[in-house]
Amino acid sequence: MGASMPALSALSGLSGARLFQLPEPMTARRIVVAMSGGVDSSVVAALAADSGAEVIGVTLQLYDYGAATGRKGACCAGDDIRDARAVADRLGIAHYVLDHESRFREDVVDRFADDYLAGRTPVPCIRCNMGPKFTDLLAMARDLGADCLATGHYVGRVPTPQGAELHRATDPARDQSYFLYATTEAQLDFLRFPLGGLPKQDVRAIAERAGLRVAAKPDSQDICFVPDGDYAAVVRRIRPEAEAPGEIVDAETGAVLGRHRGIVHYTVGQRRGLEIGGQPEPLYVTKIDAEHRRVLVGPKRLLAVTAARLVETNRIGPLPAAGLTAKVRSLARPVAVTLDGPLGEGSETVIRFAAPEFGVAPGQAAVLYAGERVVGGGWIAATES
Repeated sequence: MGASMPALSALSGLSGARLFQLPEPMTARRIVVAMSGGVDSSVVAALAADSGAEVIGVTLQLYDYGAATGRKGACCAGDDIRDARAVADRLGIAHYVLDHESRFREDVVDRFADDYLAGRTPVPCIRCNMGPKFTDLLAMARDLGADCLATGHYVGRVPTPQGAELHRATDPARDQSYFLYATTEAQLDFLRFPLGGLPKQDVRAIAERAGLRVAAKPDSQDICFVPDGDYAAVVRRIRPEAEAPGEIVDAETGAVLGRHRGIVHYTVGQRRGLEIGGQPEPLYVTKIDAEHRRVLVGPKRLLAVTAARLVETNRIGPLPAAGLTAKVRSLARPVAVTLDGPLGEGSETVIRFAAPEFGVAPGQAAVLYAGERVVGGGWIAATES
């Protein structure tokens, strides 16, 4: 990159030491960067190289290379691995590709299929962060003698005397804090998120200034291992029984209203695709009865939830005395809640909504906030009307 390097720090608005929250001198530091092949992680690698630290890029191959070749907007396979390698070559940093396909298939893809088979609504990106991306990459970074592991996630990391805090990103449209609630305090101590304070246009500007081939690469939109967004096809391949037909049942009367083509095609809150006519008001999926292969439907008011039981909970930092909010989907607005029971270390707890919440489904994650700070969260195991 040569003469273009100083301009990168100017665009980021921070020195390398401040951006990566490491002590000076940066020339004595080693940074491992998780490189997915996208523009975000590539810019993190460029900023790390610009800082003067020794930089090592690591890419996890998470699913079938051949099937992913030529796909756009994915990560961690196919052309994306080639893009990550090309960026590393451009920056003059070491780059390693680790085959984690088996671990990813067991921990994320198979779990994704099993959740749908059980009538849950999975969030595989959180499972990936809990396993291959953070647990495995952190271990490797430590083995390499790194001072930190840096990623391209849009979240904030705020150091305090009591330990690092996880915050929402400055740009709310890019914020990924929902997907990182399961980050442990020990992991957060070692992780760095240098893009948390930058808008996307600045990130692309840095990539262009650095001459990176991924500067205009589209963002990842779908689940990385689901081609064209057809998640049902993925589940069908792994668990064919998920497409066994069954009844569509009125949740209030028990009357059979029609037939469905497999519970894999339905999630709680869904309205389209039911193909049931002649009803006095719109019908929504209110529950998936996986045991009996039934899809229960009813009016929107039946989707109202007053509480949710959370399992496998995690806590980051202290709980607030008041003002706790929760998001039950990544794009949902935070709503006021109270907490019944302990949070953290895998315990179970119950969150109670200040007002009825809609579209809350088992299998989703509920992520708790105190203002901009991520407090923790857990998986939704059940809901209360």
